[in-house]
Amino acid sequence: MPKKRSLKKRDVRKKRLKLLKKKQKEHPEVFEELAEKKKVKSEKEQKLETRLKKETRLYWIRAVTGALTGLLGIFLGLTSWWLFIWMLAFWLGFPFFVSFVIFRYNYDKEDWNWKNILMPGIGIFFFLFMIIVIFFHTIFIL
Repeated sequence: MPKKRSLKKRDVRKKRLKLLKKKQKEHPEVFEELAEKKKVKSEKEQKLETRLKKETRLYWIRAVTGALTGLLGIFLGLTSWWLFIWMLAFWLGFPFFVSFVIFRYNYDKEDWNWKNILMPGIGIFFFLFMIIVIFFHTIFIL
């Protein structure tokens, strides 16, 4: 029984596609206008898209930085408060270095906020830092 129902659904989809193609052949100007409207993006959408690209880049940089910072901290022999200060220095300072020195992002003065730089990847930084530190610290102690 379920196979027959799924075949019916496929037939309906095929019929819809055929009808759309037929309408497109009959009225091509209408479909061209719709396609042009979809292609043109508003300024807000472009700003949102660029902001999301920046945040995605910063997120993955923070992920890699968290793992490498934890690994380097353990190899340097840092423990306790020194490791905590090491983590905070990279957690709060390195994103500004990355966004202003390495990537050289231009931020709008009206929309700019320091939270835009610190927020992407806070959790992944801490998570990877702690996992790497705990793992390697445990291995070195044993």
